[in-house]
Amino acid sequence: MVAQLLGVKLPDRQRAFATAEQAADAFADVPRFLRLKLALLGGAFRRSVWQVIGLVLASLYGLGMTVALTGGLIAARFAPDTVLVRDVVIVAGAAVTTGFLLLPLIFGVDDTLDPRKFALFGIPSSRLAVGLAVGSLVSVPAIVLMVCALATVITWAYGFWIAVLALISAAVAVATCTLAGRVATAVAAFLLDTRRARELSGVIGVVLIVLISPLVLSLANVDWGAEGLSVVGTFADVVRWSPVGAAWAVPADVAVGHGGAAALELLIALATFAALWLAWRALVAHMLVTPGRAGDVKLYAGLGWFSAMPATRWGAVAARSLSYWSRDARYWVSLIMIPILPIVVLGALGVVHAIPAPYPALLPLPIMALFLGWSAHNDVAYDGTAVWLHVVAGATGLADRVGRMVPVLFLGVPLVVIGTAVSVYFYGDLRAALPLVGISTCELFVGLGLSSVTSTLFPYPVPKPGDSPFAQPQSVGAIAALVQGFSIVVMLALTAPSIVFGALGVFVDPAWLAASLWCGLLIGAAALVAGVLGGAAIFNRRGPQMLEAAVKAA
Repeated sequence: MVAQLLGVKLPDRQRAFATAEQAADAFADVPRFLRLKLALLGGAFRRSVWQVIGLVLASLYGLGMTVALTGGLIAARFAPDTVLVRDVVIVAGAAVTTGFLLLPLIFGVDDTLDPRKFALFGIPSSRLAVGLAVGSLVSVPAIVLMVCALATVITWAYGFWIAVLALISAAVAVATCTLAGRVATAVAAFLLDTRRARELSGVIGVVLIVLISPLVLSLANVDWGAEGLSVVGTFADVVRWSPVGAAWAVPADVAVGHGGAAALELLIALATFAALWLAWRALVAHMLVTPGRAGDVKLYAGLGWFSAMPATRWGAVAARSLSYWSRDARYWVSLIMIPILPIVVLGALGVVHAIPAPYPALLPLPIMALFLGWSAHNDVAYDGTAVWLHVVAGATGLADRVGRMVPVLFLGVPLVVIGTAVSVYFYGDLRAALPLVGISTCELFVGLGLSSVTSTLFPYPVPKPGDSPFAQPQSVGAIAALVQGFSIVVMLALTAPSIVFGALGVFVDPAWLAASLWCGLLIGAAALVAGVLGGAAIFNRRGPQMLEAAVKAA
């Protein structure tokens, strides 16, 4: 009767009550997840002293960033150039949202609120999705984001309604970033569930960071006083229509009088939030019934490199080293970076227009040869406790030194030959092959000879077998920096005569080109022989000490 008097049909009223009850149930567990996340954060302060110090420093850094960014956003409210403020806020907001989405996929994170951990509690997937999403707000990055997003309300407080719109947009932006982080973390939990996948993802991330360095250098080279405003404005006009920038652009465009564009941007922002929520809820439901996948075990047939190398002591060491260089991520991560470094150098030189064409074609090969020869400077440390095989088997220092050179030579000799041909092709003068071969061979041989000494005399701790190649042992100190710096300086010093003769041949008189070749070959060969013999003598004398150091580092 009451329902009829109110003009509401009973089925409609029941559906309304059911919808309200479902919404209340969805948020019923939110306080529990918030308390759980606070308890987890509190537990972090009960770890080791150094971990607590790191957490405190990270918190202080987040607090400082929050204060600085909030102050800047509040001060922007009184800036005379509203268009510039609009451009900066849109670009910065889009960068933040992109970071929440990509960083978990590239580097992976240790998810303390992984949905699979709650599979046995019988929580419905929708309620669990809401609770985990809201619980994710209790973290240093999320708190910094929320405070800065609220500060944008003050930035656009040019009137009551625009302030309300800015508050709604800030809430949508925070929710979008949070869900983007949750979705990316959940996807990474499947894609990066094995050690090999995490290593590959980390390598891709580092490569991407290195490859975008020319873009960063280009931006740094922009005359921001004259062209900076147009660059930022161009970026803002592009990203405001994207899912990562739409929410930040809504109040900004209203403030500069673009109401129609702001309406479309609000629709894009809401659609992005809805899509992320549906994806997150589906991922939670899938993860509750899907265990983590185990890494595939790769089986190898035959003896591998041991059947291809001579049945001698140095052949056995070479086969073992080749197996490491082809399978161990700690080796091939550094190898992947070697061809990337010339791209960074050439990009930097191209940005500042430091070297005119065609001379940049002569740089990539010497750069790669330098770091390839240097890559073995701490090779013994990568063996870990397995170095006992060399010690107790009575392997001579000479056999050990020669065997460890084989992987670098397998890569270095083709690199010099092919790299010389490619460089000469782009340079356009066949005579340039002489200094290229001399300098590159000298760097490669000097690096191998020096590595034969430093790897036995000054080994320093490295990531253990099976660990991430990007993890650094806490015991690494000044000795690592000194050994690395010393190795590079000595290699450049011994290669300097060949470099000087090569430069004279290119810029002064081509007669010097042959001198660069023979000087590089002779110095390189002498350094290689001296280094191998010296390293062999040190290995014979310091075998027990190296084994002791490996045991302590394990």
